[in-house]
Amino acid sequence: VYIIKVTWSNGATEVIYRRYSKFFDLQMQMLDKFPMEGGQKDPKQRIIPFLPGKILFRRSHIRDVAVKRLIPIDEYCKALIQLPPYISQCEEVLQFFETRPDDLSPPKE
Repeated sequence: VYIIKVTWSNGATEVIYRRYSKFFDLQMQMLDKFPMEGGQKDPKQRIIPFLPGKILFRRSHIRDVAVKRLIPIDEYCKALIQLPPYISQCEEVLQFFETRPDDLSPPKE
């Protein structure tokens, strides 16, 4: 689980918690919704940032993998919100960063 501090344009800040699988789901939604920007026709036209792919690993390696993904996920979030508003402010992105009920009672670990 990654802890993300979200600062909205009105200055409000919130802390949200997202699993890697939720980032992956968002990425798939973005590539489906914006095929041109995702580079499906021309890879040189891709502006949607890359996200490290899913990795199969043993339970004992969860923390190691999570730590290795920390910087790429941080870079992904920053790149995503720098995209043109029609992407960075689309419903999928806004919903991803909105506070959810489970963010109010975060995981203990």
